[in-house]
Amino acid sequence: MIQPDFWHWWIGGLVLVILEMFVPGTFFLWMGVAAGFVGVLVWIWPAMPIEYQLIVFAVDSVANIAAWKLYEKRRPPKTDQPALNRRGEQYVGRRFTLDEPIVNGVGSLRVDDTRWRIEGPDLPAGQQVVVTGVDGVVLKVEPAD
Repeated sequence: MIQPDFWHWWIGGLVLVILEMFVPGTFFLWMGVAAGFVGVLVWIWPAMPIEYQLIVFAVDSVANIAAWKLYEKRRPPKTDQPALNRRGEQYVGRRFTLDEPIVNGVGSLRVDDTRWRIEGPDLPAGQQVVVTGVDGVVLKVEPAD
């Protein structure tokens, strides 16, 4: 079996980092970092068996990706449009007039060009309501003051 040198790992890591540019998702980036790390280990310990190299690469890749996902979850990117692509959340706090009554806690509401299912207390048509929350594709409403 061919024993890879440190520069094999560094070239592989560079290829993975370049691949990240074409297939975004911060997945190949961390595998490239792991390959670079294995390259450093092989540079320090040239007789490291290939099995150990592959194990270190696999474990370090998984650890790097898991650490990045945890970091990304704890520190989500700041944006000036936090409700983008979450259309229902854009309506929270807005007031609307009911076209149809809410019966048995369920009704519908026309917002712009879309009809939304709503849940809230029984109210007559013409009543002003405020959207207080969203549950999937259902808007939660309460009577406006």
